[in-house]
Amino acid sequence: MQKLLSKMRQAINDFDLIQDGDKIAVGLSGGKDSLTLLHLLNSYKNFSPQKFELIAITLNPGEVDNSPLHTLCEELNVPFYEIQTEIKKIVFDIRKEKNPCSLCANLRRGALNDNAEKLGCNKVALGHHKDDALETLMLSMFYEGRINCFSPKTIMDKNNLTLIRPMVYITEESIKNITKKYNYPVIKNPCPADGKTKREDIKILIKDLNNKIPNLKKNLFGCLNNSDQLFIWDKNLIK
Repeated sequence: MQKLLSKMRQAINDFDLIQDGDKIAVGLSGGKDSLTLLHLLNSYKNFSPQKFELIAITLNPGEVDNSPLHTLCEELNVPFYEIQTEIKKIVFDIRKEKNPCSLCANLRRGALNDNAEKLGCNKVALGHHKDDALETLMLSMFYEGRINCFSPKTIMDKNNLTLIRPMVYITEESIKNITKKYNYPVIKNPCPADGKTKREDIKILIKDLNNKIPNLKKNLFGCLNNSDQLFIWDKNLIK
């Protein structure tokens, strides 16, 4: 736990993620990542130089038993809000999406941000980690032809919210280990597309390449923090 808290504190300091007076909503899906984020932020409050409030918001896509999350938040003394939605019905029954991830993500993001704002929050914390960043970078390069990744901090003008990702320096393996060690109440992902996505393919590819190329993951992550040595073929500059 201390090692993960140290990594999270480093990210908070590097990217100026939390300020005094913040009211932060944790997007609590019930997966290992969001559960770890909630525990880390709740522990970080005890020694943080910034004083901030913390709540948890869970979006129920339909017919999911989230009672373990209610119990957990009560034990942690974190205010908990479960929002009932029809996201599953819209994506799979009404729209019948063959590639549902993009629409689902947009619907979830919109619902989370809207409810966070209604509850008086100025920030939303998401559970993306270091491996998520690497996968997003490679997905963008391979499928979109651009070098792009989510940011540790994104200001959302539409909602007067700031999205923060305090776990960007923490590996997925560390999250798996702490989830198992402390027996976090993981809610099984009800999505029919779970484990059958392009992201899952990229995850497997990165793992395979990392076994063949020394320091592959370390160097990939270094690219995201090495803006001084970024060089792409800018036709106007090259001319």
